[in-house]
Amino acid sequence: MYRPEIKVIDCTVRDGGLMNKWQFSDKFVRHVYNALAEAGVDYMEIGYLSSESAFDKNEYGPWRFCFEKDLQRIIGKEEKKIKLSAMADIGRIDLNDIPPRSESSLDMIRVACYVHQVDAAIELAHHCIDKGYETTINLMAVSTLGIRDLNEALNDLDKSRVPIIYLVDSFGAFYSEDIDTLAQKYIERLPEKTIGIHCHNNQQLAFSNTISAIINGVNYLDATLYGIGRGAGNCTLELLLSFLKNPKFNVRPIIKCIEDEVFPWAEKIDWGYSVPYMVTGVMNQHPRTAIAQMESENKNNITEFYDSVVNGSESV
Repeated sequence: MYRPEIKVIDCTVRDGGLMNKWQFSDKFVRHVYNALAEAGVDYMEIGYLSSESAFDKNEYGPWRFCFEKDLQRIIGKEEKKIKLSAMADIGRIDLNDIPPRSESSLDMIRVACYVHQVDAAIELAHHCIDKGYETTINLMAVSTLGIRDLNEALNDLDKSRVPIIYLVDSFGAFYSEDIDTLAQKYIERLPEKTIGIHCHNNQQLAFSNTISAIINGVNYLDATLYGIGRGAGNCTLELLLSFLKNPKFNVRPIIKCIEDEVFPWAEKIDWGYSVPYMVTGVMNQHPRTAIAQMESENKNNITEFYDSVVNGSESV
């Protein structure tokens, strides 16, 4: 009924923070932390690991940086209840700013990169491994890659010491058959690695595409509470836990946290399926134009937006 190798990573604070510059209160983050632990989720991705020089601390909340003092405020004096992860972007974290694992509450660092950054991502991930962390590399925007570029990237990743490689549908452009093909490719070309999946919901396929990945042998699964995340959002954690049928999971704490903490945010910021995000997903484009549309005074002028995207794509 279930596969014990599967690990679930919640990205609520990290991915959701893209919508509000990580200005979540400690109360919000602590409630998510406690709910995930009670629900049996394997990892909580609590934010990004960034250097102070990369961002203005007056503009961004603490979960853009994940300093140890901030992590300790959430964990408290009790024993840590769940493994913690942070994401690192190439060029936004100085290697010297990554503490040894023995001095950090983080367990895993996930390195996000585009295909032209694979070498730098491997270097960063190896540095994190040498400091004692679990690591992944999340190869983004795969839907835009040609076969040769993807194969070369996978060959380089196969030679690395990084144990977990993620298939990321950055633009929400994939259908289940794309996931079938790519998951099989990743597994064949990375035989000693564990494969992960991170899906976006531009076409309301994040959950079904995650299921397709599971069927094909993908074992690390990303999701967020109520799908919160940039633009169209992500695979919904409550649906995923219910689907997995693993008796260690308890969905009720997630539902309670959504009611208490996520619903209030849904009244302040927009995420989830909308026509502009659908358009960029179908057109295999970065959602930045859809985000701008949704934040504008003309957010409901969706026909004009559709025409601008389609005609702009045709003229390229």
